[in-house]
Amino acid sequence: MKRRKIKKVYSYQINLVPEKEGGYTVLVPLLPGCVSYGATIEEATENAKEAISMHLENLAAHKQAIPEGHETPVFTTLVSVTASHV
Repeated sequence: MKRRKIKKVYSYQINLVPEKEGGYTVLVPLLPGCVSYGATIEEATENAKEAISMHLENLAAHKQAIPEGHETPVFTTLVSVTASHV
């Protein structure tokens, strides 16, 4: 009898960075080096899922730990601050 591999679902925060020339670069803070791109938010999000999946497969293939990800949503926002320079 064959054993079935149990697939685990991971959830990661992604950051969509608008590019001046258009589209969005996607960064995954918990997975350094996992970067993707898409022309629209929807495309960037779908491409991020594929990039994350391939990144996790690469970590597993090299017997490296897979970061657990987030169990609850992570909310981020942009703030502007003024700093005085001496």
